[in-house]
Amino acid sequence: MMTTVYALTRPLLFALDAETAHGLTLSTLDFLHSCGFARAFAGHVETAPRRVMGIEFPNPVGLAAGMDKNGDHIDALADLGFGYIEIGTITPRPQPGNPKPRLFRLPQAEGIINRMGFNNDGVDKLIQNVRQSSYKGVLGINIGKNFDTPIERAADDYLICLRKVYELATYVTVNISSPNTKNLRQLQQSDELGGLLAQLKAEQLKLAEQFGRYVPLTVKIAPDLDSAQIGAIADLLVEHKIDGVIATNTTLARTGVENLPHGNEQGGLSGAPVRTKSTHVIRELASRLDGALPIIGVGGILEGSHAQEKMRAGASLVQLYSGLIYRGPELVGECVRAIA
Repeated sequence: MMTTVYALTRPLLFALDAETAHGLTLSTLDFLHSCGFARAFAGHVETAPRRVMGIEFPNPVGLAAGMDKNGDHIDALADLGFGYIEIGTITPRPQPGNPKPRLFRLPQAEGIINRMGFNNDGVDKLIQNVRQSSYKGVLGINIGKNFDTPIERAADDYLICLRKVYELATYVTVNISSPNTKNLRQLQQSDELGGLLAQLKAEQLKLAEQFGRYVPLTVKIAPDLDSAQIGAIADLLVEHKIDGVIATNTTLARTGVENLPHGNEQGGLSGAPVRTKSTHVIRELASRLDGALPIIGVGGILEGSHAQEKMRAGASLVQLYSGLIYRGPELVGECVRAIA
């Protein structure tokens, strides 16, 4: 049923500005949830449990960060059958993000370019929203730094967020790979990353003792890394006993889309054009890590076979975002079935 509904509504949504359509879609989901209809529209999603990072996931297909930055729509999104939901990216203080327009569809390539810039209402508002939601499933919270925090003070922002969200998160993701916050990707360099991970790991262990509960830490990396960089990051993740890695964020490359409308907009490119790069990073990470920690695969999953591809490359779980824009909620169940 949802296939038909989304097929009918997609042309209407695509006629709107992308960010307007995004807001309208989430508001509609909230309305359907309040009426008790959202689950019926989403269709049946099979249970396919997995244990990863010591967490029981009802199925291996999650929602990637960025769809619900402030945790405003958790209950409605949960109706779509995800095995887990990741909200954020959140920063210590509220910030508006980059000027609009900042979100662009590339339908011919099934891609999206965004330069949102960590627009969010701040970590305290996210905490309030999580407390008010009735969701009891696996919840990842993705943390970042404010745009005006100097890069040499970035760890302060991540530590503030980690302390505040720890009690409510099932796992916490450290986003060091968004291309839309100036110099952020610099944190992926070995010397910067080692220092950041050491501080975060020490704080995680303190918080685990304080709350009597260990909350895993994952790090989200970019697709625009060469083999040496991937290897260095993998070694640091193992050295600092990080619990998982999310591969990958959006790409700065424009191969194959440069001549399309909006193809040269600034920002990170997601969707189908990033699929091969993302899978390549997963494969290289898996080879280097050799099972030391799990990989969550994200980037360009638009059908069930793409989710299978990420798992074969070495991922233990996958996440969706852009694929939902092009395919609708049916993609969740399709990916779960393909993986199972």
